[in-house]
Amino acid sequence: MTAFASIFILLVLGGLSLLVHNTAVTLSVAALLVIKLTPLSQFFPYIEKQGLTVGIVILTVGVLSPLVSGSLPPGTLLKSFLDWKSLLAIVVGIVVSWLGGRGVTLMSSQPTIVGGLLIGTIIGVSLFRGVPVGPLIAAGLVSLFIFNK
Repeated sequence: MTAFASIFILLVLGGLSLLVHNTAVTLSVAALLVIKLTPLSQFFPYIEKQGLTVGIVILTVGVLSPLVSGSLPPGTLLKSFLDWKSLLAIVVGIVVSWLGGRGVTLMSSQPTIVGGLLIGTIIGVSLFRGVPVGPLIAAGLVSLFIFNK
């Protein structure tokens, strides 16, 4: 793919993400454009290799922060094991984490899927009032259909 084509695709994705108010994709596209169009482009091999891991670390910090900040007291967390809704949430959390792991594997082994996941996410946000949080889970679900594991 030529440099122009990749920049064009980023601009289209950026435009769509602005249109549907998908701040995460808009900021990601902007960051990638800045990196692509400056001497920072030398870091693309590192970003490709470690970007997903760094993102997962940042996401995990965000998920754990209420526990550390005190807005989710440990007692409330322990009570989760006594309520059926919370137990269901634990089970769903386990399944979603497993799917996310499969999604990471799929996205690493078949990067051509990423474009479809982004387009699906943008359509889900714009037409179905979705929230742009699911590419890894979506990839995990796709992996159930195309892998025999």
